Amino acid sequence: MAINRFSNSPERSREGNPDPSSRGAVTASGEATVTNLLNLTPSQALVELSAFLTETGQPAYRGRQILRHVWVKPVESFEAMSDLPRALREQLSVRFSIPRLSIDVDQLSSDGTRKFLFRLADGQAIETVAIPDGNRLTLCISSQAGCALQCAFCATGVMGFARNLETFEIAGQVRELALLDPPIKPTNIVFMGMGEPFMNWKAVDPTLTILNSPDGFGIGARHITVSTVGVLPGIVALSERPEQFRLAISIHAPSDDLRRSLMPINVKYPLTQVIAAAKKFDRRVTFEYVMLGGVNDALEHAIALGRLARECGAFVNLIPLHPGGTGNFVPSTPAAMRTFTRELKNAGVEVAVRKSRGLDIAAACGQLRVERLRRRAPVGA
Repeated sequence: MAINRFSNSPERSREGNPDPSSRGAVTASGEATVTNLLNLTPSQALVELSAFLTETGQPAYRGRQILRHVWVKPVESFEAMSDLPRALREQLSVRFSIPRLSIDVDQLSSDGTRKFLFRLADGQAIETVAIPDGNRLTLCISSQAGCALQCAFCATGVMGFARNLETFEIAGQVRELALLDPPIKPTNIVFMGMGEPFMNWKAVDPTLTILNSPDGFGIGARHITVSTVGVLPGIVALSERPEQFRLAISIHAPSDDLRRSLMPINVKYPLTQVIAAAKKFDRRVTFEYVMLGGVNDALEHAIALGRLARECGAFVNLIPLHPGGTGNFVPSTPAAMRTFTRELKNAGVEVAVRKSRGLDIAAACGQLRVERLRRRAPVGA
C-alpha cells in the first residue's frame, strides 16, 4: 500500500531556507522584526547571523562565536555572551531572541530519575524526564502540549490536546537542562514524552537536526529515538532522512481488535499497515508494549506478538504499567511478565523488560501536568 507523505511537511530543514515565521522581516515602518534563533537549525541560524553581521559591519567569525553559545555551550542571554563586544550584544538582543522555558516543577526520585514541568509563554505546561542508568543519561522529551490520541492507559490522553510545540520549545527542553548548575547533558534522547511526534513533524524534523548536528547538541543519531503510535506518513518521513535515527512503535496489542479498543488511532492506521511500514524501515525497529494485567498479557498475546516481531526483525521492549496511568487497568503480575518474556525469547525475539522509574515523583507521562491541572499537590512534592 502506498503511503502519502505529509501534505504540510516542510522542505528539509537542514538544507532549505528557514521557516519564514522564524525569520527576521521588515515591517511597513522599515523596522526589523525579531528572529527566534532557537527555531532555526544551526546552519540556518548561521546564515541569518552572517547576514546580520555583514549589515552591521562586524567580522564574519563572530557568527560561529554566537552560534556556539546557542546550543553547544548555551548561555542564558545575549548579555551572557561575554566574549562579544557589549555593543554587539546589544544589537543582537534587538534583532534576535533566544527564549527561555520556565521550570515550574523540578522533582528528584529516590532512584535518581528527575522530572521537570516546564511552563510555556502561553501558560501551557509540558514534561521532561531525565533518567540515569550507569554511564547513560536518557532525556524523555515532549513534542506536543497534551495529546489527541486518547490511548486508554495513558495519563497524557486525559488532558486532551492543546497545541503543537514549536521547534524552540522541543529543543529548548534539552537546552534548559544544559543551563542548570550543574548541567544535565543527555547521552540519549527519546521522543516519548507528551504528544505524538509525527503529528508535529514540522517542528520535530528540525529539532532532530539540532539534536544531532555538531553545531547543535552533537548527539549521535543512533542515540535519538522517535516513538510513534504508528502514524504512517511520519515513519516514511523519518526513513527518508539520511541519519540513523531510531524508530520505536507503540504496539501494545498484537491484534487489530484489541489494539483498537486500547488505541483509537488503530482505526486510521491499522496494525497490519503499521507492521508493513516497520518492515520497510531500513533500520531496526523497537516495539513498545505496555503490559496490562488481564488485557494483553496472556500466552496467546505473547505468541502473536512474537510472530509480528519476527516478521520485521523488531526488538521488543516490555513496559510494566506505571501506576500513574489512567482507566481501570492494573499492572501484569510478575509471573505473567516472566511467562510473556520467556515465550518471546523462545520464539527467537530479542526482548527486554523496562525498569519502572520515578514511582515516587509522578513519572508517568502526563501525570505531573494532570495533577497540576487538578490543582492538587504532586506526588513527592
